[in-house]
Amino acid sequence: MATIRDVAAYILQRRGPMTAMKLQKLCYYAYGYHLAWEERRLFDERFEAWANGPVSPELYRLHRGRLQLEAGDIPGDCDGLDAGERESVDLVLEGLGDYSAHQLSTMTHQEAPWVRARERAGALPLQRSNEQLDDAEIFEFFDALTVESANGEEV
Repeated sequence: MATIRDVAAYILQRRGPMTAMKLQKLCYYAYGYHLAWEERRLFDERFEAWANGPVSPELYRLHRGRLQLEAGDIPGDCDGLDAGERESVDLVLEGLGDYSAHQLSTMTHQEAPWVRARERAGALPLQRSNEQLDDAEIFEFFDALTVESANGEEV
């Protein structure tokens, strides 16, 4: 199994420079879709329901204080992903890689896993929260998206 460091390093290698917020959101979407597609976690690290959307504290510690990141800034093994993990990340990058950090953050604010975690924490819109997103809720949300997509419905 990959680590979030491996996935983040892989994303930066594939897509080049991006903001730390965008990297966080792409890691989250890769995690969610991989969970739905492969029915297994992409990495062990968890996401918390921060004010700007899902954030991995582990990844945050690696880029804290930096706005812009590029390949090599996150210590991870790009070759540490197996074929299924690479495929999931590549599909997410293909579908969401051109979105801005703000667009990705806005999307997460409308999605059940983040919304429910914020509700559990009783967090107001700009209030800090370290409530973890629930894997069952992440799976349910992303699985529903993949079913809708497979049926040709608007997602």
